Order: sequence, then structure tokens, then C-alpha cells
Amino acid sequence: MEGIAESAAAAARDLRVVFSRLRRQLRGLAIDGDLTPSQTAVLTRLWKEGPSSASALAEAERVRPQSMATIVAALEQRGLVERTPDPEDGRRQVISLAEAGRQRAESDRQVREEWLARAIHERYTESERRTILDALSLLERLSEPEKH
Repeated sequence: MEGIAESAAAAARDLRVVFSRLRRQLRGLAIDGDLTPSQTAVLTRLWKEGPSSASALAEAERVRPQSMATIVAALEQRGLVERTPDPEDGRRQVISLAEAGRQRAESDRQVREEWLARAIHERYTESERRTILDALSLLERLSEPEKH
């Protein structure tokens, strides 16, 4: 990686590894393991971003439209999502969370957040927790759009 400080390359590598492990752990905390990771991701996306078309969901989740159709059908069969005609284009359908899907997404989020808070409380001192908060403040810049 020419032109990149060795410390930046090491930080990028380590950060990716740590985030991947943490993401896997958090995904494993689902209330009921009856959903696939892809189904959980779609449920979470609908909860965070609101109703969407299947094609927009497929693009956002980086899967083929046929794969998204299968995911949505499974969620619909479980009563977690609903399909309604798109008011602007009758050929398309809008997918939204059913009440059970909203409750499921909120419960999953709460379980994950509680586990993470408990783990941080038990594994780190107050000083280390403040260091984590400082580091997160710095890392937040990675999620902001680049200024050219």
C-alpha cells in the first residue's frame, strides 16, 4: 500500500478483523435463531430505513433480485413483513414491516445492545470505557462523507 503509513494499514486491518468478529457475535444473539443472517439484515434495514421495494432492498443488500424475492417471501410467510401495491407504480410492491416484524427488530436490537453494554461494563475499567468512547468519536469520521 504505497503512500499509506504502516500504522494506518495496520489499524485498517485490525479494525476490520475486530469489527467482523464483533458483528458475528452480535448476529448470534438473535432472540430466536429461526431467521437467516440475510433475513435478519432485511428486517433490520426495513426497521431502520422504512418501507422499500424488493429491487431497492436487493441493491442495498448486494444480492440478486431473485434472492431477495426468496428472503422477502420467507419473512412474509412468518408474518414479519407485508407487501402493498406501490401507489406510484402499480406493477411494483412496497415491502414494509408488519407489527410482528417491528417488534422482532426492536427486541433483537435491545438484546444486542444490552449484551454489548454488559460486556463493556464487565471487561473494561471506567478509564478504558472513556478511551473506547474517545476512539469511537475518532472512528465516526470514517462513516462521514469525504470532503474533497
